[in-house]
Amino acid sequence: MTEPGIRFMTVDDLDQVLIVEKDAFTVPWSRTAFYNELTSNQFAHYVVMELEGVIIGYCGVWLVMDEAHITNIAILSQYRGNNYGETLLLYVMELAKMYGALKMTLEVRVSNVAAKGLYEKLGFMAGGIRKNYYTDNLEDALVMWAVLKDEG
Repeated sequence: MTEPGIRFMTVDDLDQVLIVEKDAFTVPWSRTAFYNELTSNQFAHYVVMELEGVIIGYCGVWLVMDEAHITNIAILSQYRGNNYGETLLLYVMELAKMYGALKMTLEVRVSNVAAKGLYEKLGFMAGGIRKNYYTDNLEDALVMWAVLKDEG
């Protein structure tokens, strides 16, 4: 099997991105939300992971001053367990560094053990709790931070 590629998301990708979004999240973002991110948000940068012409994942990040905030990251469920999420997040971390970010943050459900494990593996540390953050079940979000620095 070929390795997936990563490239910047375009408006033409939205049909496939929405498939990933609905597969991954109980309260998925709308087409309008993604469209506005791509066309109107000067801080937003989105990439897709593509395998043999099919978008299997994506990640969004807001770059504001020297901070990067992951808005969302998802891999289609049938492709999970292949380190694609790690590859995608590492790519976005490097991208953020290229844009001058010194640190990165994200929120994750407190119950999402797999995601928290990945984030910890990549250097994210717990920074606090956002109470009742998720609207579907009022679950808390764990806020995590990572310092982005060059090797050496």
